[in-house]
Amino acid sequence: MRAVLTWRDKAEHCINDIAFKPDGTQLILAAGSRLLVYDTSDGTLLQPLKGHKDTVYCVAYAKDGLWSPEQKSVSKHKSSSKIICCSWTNDGQYLALGMFNGIISIRNKNGEEKVKIERPGGSLSPIWSICWNPSREERNDILAVADWGQKVSFYQLSGKQIGKDRALNFDPCCISYFTKGEYILLGGSDKQVSLFTKDGVRLGTVGEQNSWVWTCQAKPDSNYVVVGCQDGTISFYQLIFSTVHGLYKDRYAYRDSMTDVIVQHLITEQKVRIKCKELVKKIAIYRNRLAIQLPEKILIYELYSEDLSDMHYRVKEKIIKKFECNLLVVCANHIILCQEKRLQCLSFSGVKEREWQMESLIRYIKVIGGPPGREGLLVGLKNGQILKIFVDNLFAIVLLKQATAVRCLDMSASRKKLAVVDENDTCLVYDIDTKELLFQEPNANSVAWNTQCEDMLCFSGGGYLNIKASTFPVHRQKLQGFVVGYNGSKIFCLHVFSISAVEVPQSAPMYQYLDRKLFKEAYQIACLGVTDTDWRELAMEALEGLDFETAKKERKKRGETNNDLFLADVFSYQGKFHEAAKLYKRSGHENLALEMYTDLCMFEYAKDFLGSGDPKETKMLITKQADWARNIKEPKAAVEMYISAGEHVKAIEICGDHGWVDMLIDIARKLDKAEREPLLLCATYLKKLDSPGYAAETYLKMGDLKSLVQLHVETQRWDEAFALGEKHPEFKDDIYMPYAQWLAENDRFEEAQKAFHKAGRQREAVQVLEQLTNNAVAESRFNDAAYYYWMLSMQCLDIAQADPAQKDTMLGKFYHFQRLAELYHGYHAIHRHTEDPFSVHRPETLFNISRFLLHSLPKDTPSGISKVKILFTLAKQSKALGAYRLARHAYDKLRGLYIPARFQKSIELGTLTIRAKPFHDSEELVPLCYRCSTNNPLLNNLGNVCINCRQPFIFSASSYDVLHLVEFYLEEGITDEEAISLIDLEVLRPKRDDRQLEIANNSSQILRLVETKDSIGDEDPFTAKLSFEQGGSEFVPVVVSRLVLRSMSRRDVLIKRWPPPLRWQYFRSLLPDASITMCPSCFQMFHSEDYELLVLQHGCCPYCRRCKDDPGP
Repeated sequence: MRAVLTWRDKAEHCINDIAFKPDGTQLILAAGSRLLVYDTSDGTLLQPLKGHKDTVYCVAYAKDGLWSPEQKSVSKHKSSSKIICCSWTNDGQYLALGMFNGIISIRNKNGEEKVKIERPGGSLSPIWSICWNPSREERNDILAVADWGQKVSFYQLSGKQIGKDRALNFDPCCISYFTKGEYILLGGSDKQVSLFTKDGVRLGTVGEQNSWVWTCQAKPDSNYVVVGCQDGTISFYQLIFSTVHGLYKDRYAYRDSMTDVIVQHLITEQKVRIKCKELVKKIAIYRNRLAIQLPEKILIYELYSEDLSDMHYRVKEKIIKKFECNLLVVCANHIILCQEKRLQCLSFSGVKEREWQMESLIRYIKVIGGPPGREGLLVGLKNGQILKIFVDNLFAIVLLKQATAVRCLDMSASRKKLAVVDENDTCLVYDIDTKELLFQEPNANSVAWNTQCEDMLCFSGGGYLNIKASTFPVHRQKLQGFVVGYNGSKIFCLHVFSISAVEVPQSAPMYQYLDRKLFKEAYQIACLGVTDTDWRELAMEALEGLDFETAKKERKKRGETNNDLFLADVFSYQGKFHEAAKLYKRSGHENLALEMYTDLCMFEYAKDFLGSGDPKETKMLITKQADWARNIKEPKAAVEMYISAGEHVKAIEICGDHGWVDMLIDIARKLDKAEREPLLLCATYLKKLDSPGYAAETYLKMGDLKSLVQLHVETQRWDEAFALGEKHPEFKDDIYMPYAQWLAENDRFEEAQKAFHKAGRQREAVQVLEQLTNNAVAESRFNDAAYYYWMLSMQCLDIAQADPAQKDTMLGKFYHFQRLAELYHGYHAIHRHTEDPFSVHRPETLFNISRFLLHSLPKDTPSGISKVKILFTLAKQSKALGAYRLARHAYDKLRGLYIPARFQKSIELGTLTIRAKPFHDSEELVPLCYRCSTNNPLLNNLGNVCINCRQPFIFSASSYDVLHLVEFYLEEGITDEEAISLIDLEVLRPKRDDRQLEIANNSSQILRLVETKDSIGDEDPFTAKLSFEQGGSEFVPVVVSRLVLRSMSRRDVLIKRWPPPLRWQYFRSLLPDASITMCPSCFQMFHSEDYELLVLQHGCCPYCRRCKDDPGP
């Protein structure tokens, strides 16, 4: 363990207490009357906190809170003496108090004293610091106590002392636990902070100071420690714990909890713990010896027995002497101490027998074996020199010297090769006798030779394990850590503080030797551990290479002792096939003779070794013969053989590859429908060979309707696909979705939209429509834009009907798109009038359309619609029809807009000439409200509604006249079906009995209608409703009862039968003799003569393009 100073600062006053923020990012300390907040990463003083008038002795960060905010006061309890320190248990249930009179009081959270501990020193040993162990792994809560009797003690929650008091040579001022309770930090009058085990064994010094250490704390969940001193010094240290361990073959010894040694058998996973109760400084292990260096002595252990699996150690010798060394090595009868440039050899009694002085610092030392008392050591120096030393010889042998410093060394099992890892992370392999560099590999941090194979080594580095056999390329696999040993097929790897044995298959290096025909070396590698398949491959390769000795060894290794069988294999590789067949038959392995003749394509001889009608062997032979025919370019013969052998898949592959459609059809028709794999392959080849009809026949035979649908779609046989979809609706999406995409790719977007809609892909259908709409607006095809917006609105209505979750959103879009459709439908005529030289619309129609648009346009004018064109058309037609006042208003509005150059002259001329006209409008043009009979102005600030009764006007979708219709609503409780039935029950009213009275004189003739009494009060109930409910500033709809509905005539009522979730709309004609027609698809109203003429001209509704023969919705 060593401590590294990270940062240091100094305050003006004594540091009384220190506390870390729970996440460890900040540090707060009490210095005099101020609180200082530091950044723990670099020691930056973040801010000083003022506010206290007296000295601050204690600081703490809140974690879980001490009491709830609802508690109005803090409970207080008396103490028998001054309280110097306190500490809560981990669960917050108990509080330990350290007092000046040497008593420790343990209380519950209510303040009741549960345990009272009296220290032997009494008032002469004030309890200066206490702390509960924060470890969750301890069974009992353990309290560490430091008093000014210069002792540290440990107690359980019950008050029972654990162990004896540990004597200190100073007055402790602070005690705290480090790294979750594994260690203890102690500081005080000795002007330093010391690290102890949790049992009180001193391990070392963290940092020496210039004054008393008043407080020390560990940073949460880290290895950092902060120290506060009486002179105001704050020091921040990082504790680094080095790995102390040793390895010999399959035994690994390492330090645990700083005072224990654990010996682990890497093969059996057995472990044994040796408790030293002191700081373990060095560990060395060799054969049956284990050396442990403690601060004041070295302990030598030995195994109880020579058993390789024995794990019981006993103390053999103790060397009671303090040694300072960098490295420790143990041999059978000696220990070797490394002290920078010097090596010392000591006997187990502690007598120095020999010493070697080196030219440079010793970087690596390893025992490489030898007789007891004469072991050899491998030593690597910083100057690149590598030496071999025998413990009984004073003279060191220089093996070689390289230019770079040595980091790791290992020698091969035969002592002929040396592997070195240098400071540049390069692994270099030398021949010891010739000093020649055999090869080198980059990215290495450690290296180890295989103890059972001379030419195999492994090295680690860069997160990879590299295995190299001889001079072959490196075999690499991922592995974290350092390689410390390599024994057979096991590699020992050290990662952080633990070592593990990794089983590595030796197949890769074995095949590397086989590729070079090095069969003996490959056999040695295989003996380390390969699979049965690898063994058989080795035997076959050895036979092929005529290395019969190796092949025989392999057979013995696998337990095969039949010499006839081995001799038969030899004959077969020598070309003596008939002799080999006889030996196979004599040894009872006729199948091997059959396999040999089959592999040689000697099928006539192979038939002699067929079993007694065994169908499997017969099928195998025919298949092999077919394979041979296929290889010698006789595909038709191969097909026939494959079919006779039942290998239909191979036969189909040959037919498909050669394009033999007739043979494929014949095979498909002969196959049973249960043989799906060959049938599916047949269909696939037929589809590739442009025979979709036969492929469809095959799919039908299989009953694979999904594949049949895909076939029709891929070949664009849409009629067959649609017919199949009618019978099997579950494939509708699989048909209409690709059909829609195909239509879109061929610029048939409207059909594509309908196909998407039919496939249930509403999103794609809406996207196509939106794109079509945007294109139509951009290209000034406003009649198309109106049509597409109407389709979009109906699409949204369908979605609102199908998906209740989107109902409100979709209905909002429905109304929005309906309004846009109406605007673009009217604007189309305006655009044609302003752009085309000849107009097809009457002046009255253009006049009505421009007024309709002007009253309907929202604040944000839709894309493509020009207010200039609307106002220009309105001004021009108003002037022509005698609405001079409206024309003047339109020209005034145009003055505030940007006028295109082509309209500039006409507008300027019109603005001047209109001044010569009277300032009034023709009364013939004034629109009439058919509900309240009010004449409305041509320019209506309220829009397309009556200025008196607020009744919305109903316009013709062709001439845009105000139609003589009034919308009415049903009384609550009347359903649409009931309303229809009541209207259909038309009640005939009595005819008015009017009489004519003729009066004549010289200058005139008068005809007077005289009503009888029976006709008085015989008014239309609907008309009565209109007169009684008109007037007012807000719109009051006409609501009719069952009686009114019964009085209506079916021919006078028009109904917009909207699909759900919309309600039906009802309209009453007030001039029954003037016929009105409503499109059953888009519900737009027309004068009947206009509608019939437009349908004759276009063959469909001018608004929704519904053909006259199509049924309504």
